[in-house]
Amino acid sequence: MKTILAALMAAVSCAATVQAQEAPNAPSGAVVLTLDDAVAEAGGSAPAMDAGRAGIDAAKAGRTVAGLRPNPVAQGQIENIIGTGPYSGVRSNETTVGFMQTLELGGKRSARVAVASAELSRAELQAAVIAADVRLQVTQLYVEAISAERRLITAKDQARIAGDALRAAGVRVQAGRASPLERQRADVARVNAEANAERQDRLARAARTNLERRIGRAFGPLDVALLDRLPAASASYGPSEPVSPQGTLALAAADADLAIADAGVRLAKANRVPNIDVGPSVRRLEATKDFAAVFAVSIPLQVFNNGGAALAQAGAQRTQAEANRRLTALDIEQAITNAQADADNAATTARAASGPALQAAQEAARIARIGYREGKFSQLDLLDAERTLADTRVAAIDALASYQNARAQLERLTAPAVAPQGGN
Repeated sequence: MKTILAALMAAVSCAATVQAQEAPNAPSGAVVLTLDDAVAEAGGSAPAMDAGRAGIDAAKAGRTVAGLRPNPVAQGQIENIIGTGPYSGVRSNETTVGFMQTLELGGKRSARVAVASAELSRAELQAAVIAADVRLQVTQLYVEAISAERRLITAKDQARIAGDALRAAGVRVQAGRASPLERQRADVARVNAEANAERQDRLARAARTNLERRIGRAFGPLDVALLDRLPAASASYGPSEPVSPQGTLALAAADADLAIADAGVRLAKANRVPNIDVGPSVRRLEATKDFAAVFAVSIPLQVFNNGGAALAQAGAQRTQAEANRRLTALDIEQAITNAQADADNAATTARAASGPALQAAQEAARIARIGYREGKFSQLDLLDAERTLADTRVAAIDALASYQNARAQLERLTAPAVAPQGGN
């Protein structure tokens, strides 16, 4: 009889281990929503992506506006009317009709286009930054959803084991092999385990709802195997090779800001050259019924504003952008270094928690169950082994989730910059 009970408990332990790797309520044949699918669907419906695309459209329109020439100005003038003597009434009036056109000098138009083109490149990079942020956010939600499912499976399994332990304690009490206190302890453990399973169920539903809200629809099973993907053990020994921030998306945005500032300095220099307004007109002399041509030229006198203050402002903004670019490079290097260390440490912790530590806890719980059935171990030994197994399983899930999130954060920081299309 003891041999049969021992074999039964070992089979139950193996079944629980297998069950912990399966997604709950996953119908056979259902299409699995992969992480890439979730990212693609979330990107298509994310308000932030709409904002990024709108920013590109606005920058394209801004570049078109920057390339437009000044509009001509139509003008009309009537002279020598409603005066005295021969100028009374309109008998001696002179009517002039024509237009004026501003001639931009100093390369103002090309400088404006350069500023607008730099702003368009910045808008395209901002859209890429938004897409990378959306991928990171969806990855975090996806990892939380599959880890919450794993925690729920573990909690349900522990609740089932607690129920089995309660029934075993009842049998021992009825047989007079144990005091009623053992049954009370087992009942308390069962109540706590069922309450934990209820809490984990709420958290799993909330995590799934958050992911559904982000991608815009309900979905079936998730790729739960993603949580177990770890780098090779040999790849985690020693510090990782440092990654340069050059060419990353984060630094490209700072480079784009510097390019806008450079173009702003060029525009400020061009604006120091005054424009000329020219235009032909036709004049009609009412007294003689004759016509005459008039050509006007207007040149502003730069007495109060010669553009020097604007150039100084643009120069200061360029210096600020350059300093911010250097600061951004330092911050990115530090963030990448920390992210590399976090990912490596999380991989080491996950490998240990989901490997030797979990196997040792499972074996200890298996031995404790068999020993308790045979009367060799006390109930406290059994409860301690079960609690250790539950804690180790949860710790393994948390460690695996931490690694996936750290890896996603590192990928976000080192995401390569895509060359701006320039509105093509």
